Parts: sequence; C-alpha cells; structure tokens
Amino acid sequence: MKLTVVGGGSTYTPELVDGFARLRDTLPIEELVLVDPAAERLELVGGLARRIFAKQGHGGRIVTTSDLDAGVEGADAVLLQLRVGGQAAREQDETWPLECGCVGQETTGAGGLAKALRTVPVVLDIAERVRRANPRAWIIDFTNPVGIVTRALLQEGHRAVGLCNVAIGFQRKFAALLGVTPDEVHLDHVGLNHLTWETGVRLAGPEGENVLPKLLAEHGEAIAGDLRLPRVLLDRLGVVPSYYLRYYYAHDEVVRELRTKPSRAAEVAAMERQLLEMYGDPALDEKPALLAKRGGAYYSEAAVDLAASLLGGGGSPYQVVNAYNKGTLPFLPDDAVIEVQAAVGPQGPTPLPVPEVDPLYAGLMANVTAYEELALEAALRGGRDRVFRALLAHPLIGQYAYADTLTDQLIAHNREHLAWA
Repeated sequence: MKLTVVGGGSTYTPELVDGFARLRDTLPIEELVLVDPAAERLELVGGLARRIFAKQGHGGRIVTTSDLDAGVEGADAVLLQLRVGGQAAREQDETWPLECGCVGQETTGAGGLAKALRTVPVVLDIAERVRRANPRAWIIDFTNPVGIVTRALLQEGHRAVGLCNVAIGFQRKFAALLGVTPDEVHLDHVGLNHLTWETGVRLAGPEGENVLPKLLAEHGEAIAGDLRLPRVLLDRLGVVPSYYLRYYYAHDEVVRELRTKPSRAAEVAAMERQLLEMYGDPALDEKPALLAKRGGAYYSEAAVDLAASLLGGGGSPYQVVNAYNKGTLPFLPDDAVIEVQAAVGPQGPTPLPVPEVDPLYAGLMANVTAYEELALEAALRGGRDRVFRALLAHPLIGQYAYADTLTDQLIAHNREHLAWA
C-alpha cells in the first residue's frame, strides 16, 4: 500500500507518522511519500519520520520529494494538508478583518474566505494530477476550509472525503469523562465543517443509550470551560457545540480578545521554528511534547481509520466525515457538504440518518451553506463582485459596508495568490 501526504513538510507531519507507525496493523503502509516544495523543511521532517518508523519497528519505506507527479504516482490514497501562502498568509487572515470589527480566523468569516480563494484552485490542480496518476486513488482532505475544499473536489468528480479532528476530539474527551474506551462512544454529530453540534452521545453504537444529559449534568462545567462558553448556555441548548461556534455565539467578545493578543498564526510560527530545530536533532526519534500544542489532535488516528475503511481494511464501521448531503438533511441542497456520522467502506461514505434538526441549528447551517456555495463560486470564477456576495452572505459579516471594505482588503492582501486579481 502506498500513501502520499501532500504538504508533507508540515511540522505537524510527525504526529501523522507516529499514528501510521502505531496503527500499522490497521493500515499496513509499505511506502509513505511526503511531498512538499519546501525542500529544507521536508528533509528535516522526513529524517524524523524515518527515525520514528525505525524506533517503532515499522518496515515501511519513507520517501521525500518535491515532485508532486512522482509522489502521487501509483498512490492508493493521497492526504492533503497544505497551506497556500504559509503562516504569513494566515497571519493576514487573522488580522485585517478585525479592522472592521469582524472576527479574524483562518477558516471562519472573511479570513476563511481568503483561505478558500487561495486554496481551491491549487487543490483542484493537485487532484487532477492524482486522478491522472491513479483514477481509483482516494483523496482525504484535511486542508481548510474543509467543507468548501471537499465540495470543490466532489463537484469535479474526484474520489474525495473531507476529514476534521473536532469529532474525534470530542469522542476522546467524552470517553475519558465517562470512563469508557473511545470505541464505545458514538456521537450524534451534525452540521457543517467547523459548524457542528453533538446532539447525542451514545454508548455501544448509533442505537445505544444517549448519555449526553448525564454528561452535561455531571461534567457540564468542564465541557463549557474547554469550549470557553458559559455553562448556562450548554444547559439551555442541551447539546455540545463545537468550539468554532464561539465565533458565532460570542462574536464581539472574541473580537475584543483577538485585538489584545498576538495572533494564533504568530504563536504557531514561533512554535514551528522551535519544532524544526528539534527535528534537526539526529537523536530525536519520537514526536516532541511541544507538537501537542501545534493543533490537530488525534488527526492521525482519524486519518488511519478513514484510509483503512476506504481501502478495504479494518477501519471503524462509523466515522464522522465531510461528504455530500444527498438528502440526509432535507433543508439543505443535495450537493451541500455536511459533517455527520457515516458508514465508510471502499465505495466511500454513506451518511447515517439524522433526526430532525432543531431550527436553531438548521437555520445557521442553511445560512452558512449558502455562503459556502457563493465562496466556492468566487474561488472557481474569481471577480470582486463574487467575493463581495460571499462576504455579504456570511452571518458574521452581513452588512454591505463591511462586505465592501473586507472585499477590498481581501484582494489587496491576497493578490499574488489570485490569478484574476
């Protein structure tokens, strides 16, 4: 089995490699290819990756290359984890929206649209080259904004599934609170990427007992603390929103916070410099503790599980993924990309039935779905007016004066990445 990681020079890659090494019985990789145009970073990451495999007794071969076509040739699955423009572009995404009093974040609001405009054309070019190399290869997208990028891939007919670590993070957290193994926890997870709610927490599968009321009663304070939302809100909702919902439920509070501290991009950039220095140490043969602060917790486990199921191995029967709606949520178009529990196998994901969704969540989902449709149109066809329409449609913006100003700023800060600008 050959697996290729595009964006393999990321400082996060050793976390992924560690998962591949630990879970080799689930996903028996014979060749792992790390593809990245940043040759110096790639060599540092690749060296540590080989030492991790060697220490854990994994017999697979690790190849590093800046040649995308060679890297994806014959791959059974290709994981996408790229960041067009790097942390410098992320720094901009997180700062200029604040000038209008709008949240600055890399996947939500105006910053998220900027990232989509930079990313979608690049990902579609990569996907087409993957298809030429092996039409049966699966593409697993972890590149944000996952919902928009996955929709772009599916619209072009690619064998693609979007993946996020929010659900597996909740699964692990809830399992620890309940004193059970993660495999025993099944989430009633519903929404769009980075716009999701846990409406039920079940033991022993999708038909099991719903213990969410017990979780909220006994551990509501701890869960609310992790989300940085008030406990009373969780009690009133009776569900657990993802931490991305704080950008909606406490938008102005978040903006005030972001204006008074360094950006997350600046923090990550400093962390990456430390990590790359560590990776250059030939004695290091395991992921360093600092990597846990980098983000993306449990992605390696989720990626192994998904790849194993898609490639016919022993992955979990049900997994939270990003896939076409196809009637699962009747208030959304069939070609909307939703994030729900699905049965996953070699033919791809099949979303499980979802109980009727409360209008409180359905309305916001419908609004953001409309924005994502307009955002994808802007990413594919370009033009100032399309960017403006997407920003005006976003529930965190909505006012024409803000949308106008943000459109001009988005284009000015991203001109080098926008072929039409």
